[in-house]
Amino acid sequence: TIYETVNGNRLTLTIGGVRAYNHTNLYSKKGAERFKVFIGFICNVCTNLCVSTDGYLTCLEVTNTNELYRAVLEMFNKYDPAKHIHLMQTLGNTSMTEHQFCQLLGRMRLYQCLPQGYQKAIPRMLLTDTQVNSVAKAYINDENFGCLGSDLSMWKFYNLLTGSNKSSYIDSFLDRAYNATELATGIASALHGDERYSWFLS
Repeated sequence: TIYETVNGNRLTLTIGGVRAYNHTNLYSKKGAERFKVFIGFICNVCTNLCVSTDGYLTCLEVTNTNELYRAVLEMFNKYDPAKHIHLMQTLGNTSMTEHQFCQLLGRMRLYQCLPQGYQKAIPRMLLTDTQVNSVAKAYINDENFGCLGSDLSMWKFYNLLTGSNKSSYIDSFLDRAYNATELATGIASALHGDERYSWFLS
């Protein structure tokens, strides 16, 4: 077992994949099969899944098991666990105030209602309203990552996002897990002055 401790939480390396039938035309003749595969870390305290860019293939199309095996091995070779761990460790070095968190929650709720053209100008956020509500509830109630009344580290925020993602259906779970990484790192950068995710905090 490969594991690391990040901000006091033990993370274990994990591998998985999904074959989502919603991407397959079951009535046509047999063609390429589509898979989503990942390698990443799972937070043992809460089973939240941490997925990074080089450890996720969102749409792997193969026609046989040899192609699948080769593509997955290639992904494993590209994956840099040390870089992924470092990314998660650095999230613990940045915090937001409760006011900023509340502002962010409001923007996340607003995002769902924006016209498509407006949404395209903002980095994507795949969480649903229900999941954003779960983030708010966990901020108050979660014994591991809740921070009511105090600053919230981006590591804890990240785990609030990945925790809310547990309600996703399997076909959207991995995309949202990866998007949680994008959001947490993007918001952390915005807190340091980066413009790309600044809309969520403005």
